Amino acid sequence: MKKILSLTRRCVEDYDMIQAGDRVAVGVSGGKDSLTLLAALARLSRFYPQPFTVEAFTVDMGMAGMDFSGVEDFCKELGVPFHRIPTQISHVIFETRKEKNPCALCAKMRRGSLHQALVEQGIHKVALGHHYDDAVETFFLSLFYEGRLSCFQPVTYLDRSDVTQIRPLLYVSESMIRDAARRLDLPVVHNPCPADGYTKRQEVKELIVRLEGQYPKLKEYVFSAMQRLPLGDWGPRELKRRPPTEEVGE
Repeated sequence: MKKILSLTRRCVEDYDMIQAGDRVAVGVSGGKDSLTLLAALARLSRFYPQPFTVEAFTVDMGMAGMDFSGVEDFCKELGVPFHRIPTQISHVIFETRKEKNPCALCAKMRRGSLHQALVEQGIHKVALGHHYDDAVETFFLSLFYEGRLSCFQPVTYLDRSDVTQIRPLLYVSESMIRDAARRLDLPVVHNPCPADGYTKRQEVKELIVRLEGQYPKLKEYVFSAMQRLPLGDWGPRELKRRPPTEEVGE
């Protein structure tokens, strides 16, 4: 966890993600990524030179079998307030609309519910659990399926809701998160979504794994290129401070 905490702080500083006095909401889905992010930011808030506080927000999609009591207990251990947002997103998508490709609509509805809850709580900054591998996969998704060089931004201001999204795990690889989740015994909530594992993102993830057999530094080079192009707002404060191979590689 020490290495993840170091990379998280480095990313926060490189992209000036957190300012003194911020209330930072963490979007906690119950997956390993968001729980690791919550743990890292809760620890970082204890010694970061610009004081900030952390709160956890979970959008409950109304799926049978999803129990967030373990997440709530974990928040208590961290000393972080926990907010559960009840919704009927699952019912709308799978029963009412019977969506064949539900992921985009689901993400939009979850974001809407989360941002509404943040506005009601007077919070204007939310941290999302996208990591190093997510960024590279999104770059390839945009290239293959949209014909453009694009990716989500490290910091995004949403003027409609007056909410700023930050992604502090961009220097942390998925393998590091997976190891941390196992070592820390994080209360990961099983995702019963019928679309889980059958997405275009999963196809791209598997493609990258195959390509890495021939090009071992593929993800490192793609990530570096994203910072050096740079994509919109992807150039860090100090361009040389990119994730070294030994820290982010699989």
